[in-house]
Amino acid sequence: MKKVFTLILSLLISLAQAEEKATLSGHVRDAVTGETLIGATVYAPEVKIGATTDLNGFYSLSLPKGKYQLQVSFIGYETKTIEIQTSGNSTLDVKLTSSSTTLTEVTVTDQAKAANVEDMKMSSEVLSIKTIKEIPAFMGEVDVLKAIQALPGVQSGGEGTTGYFVRGGSADQNLVLLDGATVYSPSHLMGFFSVFNADVIKEAELYKGGVPAQYGGRSASLLDITQRNGDNEKLHGNGGLGLIASRLSLEGPIQKGKSSFLVAGRRTYADVFTRMSKREDLKNSVMYFYDLNGRLNFRLGEKDVVTLSGYYGDDVLKNKEQLSWNWGNRTATANWKHSFSDKLIADISALYSDFNYTLAVNSTGSSDLEWKARINDETLKADFTYLANSRYSFKIGGASIYHTIHPGNISITGSDVETSFDLETQRALESSAYLSSTIKVNDEFTIDAGLRYSMFQNIGGTVNRYQNSTNEPLSSTEYDAGEFHGTQGGFESRLSMRHMLGTSSSIKMSYNRMMQYLQLASNSTTGTPLDIYFPASENIKPQIADQIALGYFKNFNDNSYEFSAEVYYKYMQNQIDFKDNANLILNEHLENEVLSGDGQAYGLELMLKKTQGKFTGWISYTLSHTERTIEGINDGKAYLPTQDRPHAINIVSSYQVKPRLQFGAAWTYSSGAPISLPTSSYEFDGVVVPVYDEKNGYRLPDSHRLDVSFTLDGKKKPGRKWEYSWNFSIYNLYARQNPFSIQVRQNADNPRQTEAVQTSLVGTMVPAITLNFKF
Repeated sequence: MKKVFTLILSLLISLAQAEEKATLSGHVRDAVTGETLIGATVYAPEVKIGATTDLNGFYSLSLPKGKYQLQVSFIGYETKTIEIQTSGNSTLDVKLTSSSTTLTEVTVTDQAKAANVEDMKMSSEVLSIKTIKEIPAFMGEVDVLKAIQALPGVQSGGEGTTGYFVRGGSADQNLVLLDGATVYSPSHLMGFFSVFNADVIKEAELYKGGVPAQYGGRSASLLDITQRNGDNEKLHGNGGLGLIASRLSLEGPIQKGKSSFLVAGRRTYADVFTRMSKREDLKNSVMYFYDLNGRLNFRLGEKDVVTLSGYYGDDVLKNKEQLSWNWGNRTATANWKHSFSDKLIADISALYSDFNYTLAVNSTGSSDLEWKARINDETLKADFTYLANSRYSFKIGGASIYHTIHPGNISITGSDVETSFDLETQRALESSAYLSSTIKVNDEFTIDAGLRYSMFQNIGGTVNRYQNSTNEPLSSTEYDAGEFHGTQGGFESRLSMRHMLGTSSSIKMSYNRMMQYLQLASNSTTGTPLDIYFPASENIKPQIADQIALGYFKNFNDNSYEFSAEVYYKYMQNQIDFKDNANLILNEHLENEVLSGDGQAYGLELMLKKTQGKFTGWISYTLSHTERTIEGINDGKAYLPTQDRPHAINIVSSYQVKPRLQFGAAWTYSSGAPISLPTSSYEFDGVVVPVYDEKNGYRLPDSHRLDVSFTLDGKKKPGRKWEYSWNFSIYNLYARQNPFSIQVRQNADNPRQTEAVQTSLVGTMVPAITLNFKF
């Protein structure tokens, strides 16, 4: 063991003390807006050394002293070649100009185009906002969450919804971040739209595996969404007018070249038209949502950048006489990036997340009821990156999240009654620390290894201990406010390896362990606004997922085509489900409704992507299987959860018909979800009672759908300061009635017979038109 340690130490020292080199670092930005470019490539062909810009648009290269023709490139931008002479550490900021020609005419270096082969990442996909906007959208509303459902390994939670499953995980096992802050309920209108306004999004990155060590908290996936900085050079705006919603954003410099702002708003307006209706039930009904986004960016010299951003959104559903239902998210991010030197960078954030809902029922002449619940997080995190040289770098950091969960409060008021019922507020502290290192052993082989430790502690409150047959606790322990208890935690290993097979292909391997301390109490497929999270405790162990993946990546035809094939296996511990007929609403003994066990998931994901030319897009196929084994469910035998969909096919394409006309199409196919159906029935007191045998022993019919869109740009005129385009889309072109659920009920004509009734949320063709504009 001592010899192994000495060998590793010697390797690290030799890497850190390589031949005398000079460090070249800086940022790559858009020449017009000043926006940093993520994933741009800086390459020195003389020594075949390159680097890719990080989430801050920052790069760092360690080069032997000498003269180089530095190539800086990014897809969709003109490649810039800069002659440099390195004699000591220096800074070089580069601005790239967006290409005004078609993508076929853009010159991009092989290094940039082969990034998917050379990058350490696997089981991840980056979708730029340009790609997202090219995918046909429901009602013309560009949607990040629906876009990622077209990726291999991702399954839709249901027709028309934004809920999704990743590699056999459930919907609550996906971590969704907006500028680093958790978004607990990322959908509007019961799941038909996401909360993310495409006009302010820079890009979205989905990790299905190989998750970096700095991230944790969910066991299935990470969706990291970044908002744009505003333009720090000039003031301008854009927006859109659609059939269901309108949006407007404005951005510009606060101090030219140094600071900027971005503000945006979006609102649906179906309620405006229902108020004009002659039908009283529609006239008195209100249903809409709105979003507000903001971001401030300040460059305080060459070494410091401060960013402030936030999101505020609500859904409102009202019947003026009886019902009022509001739910929404709020997030806030304060981020400071500081360069101590060309090699050491700090990234420090303070974050706030909140999700809440209020349901009010007004009974004329009787009692009124109001039901409230919420969850909020306060987070501090710090990450430090050290770039030793072109072959060795490491990261270290940590985070602390203070969770506050208000599971529910009900108040009833009336002329002769006034009472309330409160579920106990739950508080917890989730802490983590990590260390990761990237080692480039040689030009072909690179290792990225990390170790994360996470810990979860309940704070105050009451702990009940149960006997499974009853909700009456056997014993209880009350803890003082601020008293820590129920500490759980563990190490989470992360490992990625990449071996180049020539210049256009590679094989990659990854392993990661993920631990999850919060889970959703829900009986629905993808969750509803009435669901609430509950924490790990003495009665609830953290969920654990161990995943290993192996992939082959190959580019063809001068990197115009990208092919990938990945296989994965995931073993899951402490997976939760609920007892039959469990009461999940306002249940102070919710923990006693929970059952837990193990699960596994495995699959094959194939993807072929065309990235250049007038015709671009991808085709993907997923073959997968997932199962759970939980004592007390299905007689203790393995069963298929609702996210088991063996086959999935996605075809997404975009074609530039003419310089002003673009066509888009997306076809999706998926196996039906597992469901439970009765195998027999009996009659009791005149009522037919169904008898169920195996849990989820049947499947819904397969789903498939074709969406199309056309985008027509307006003619550009010299001197005109505004532009516009029309987007025409048709969702579900051939009006497929995809099943959302099947219910078994008594036949109205013959109550002694039962019948299965299929429900489709969107069973018809849905056309839409949107006018987009810039000024």
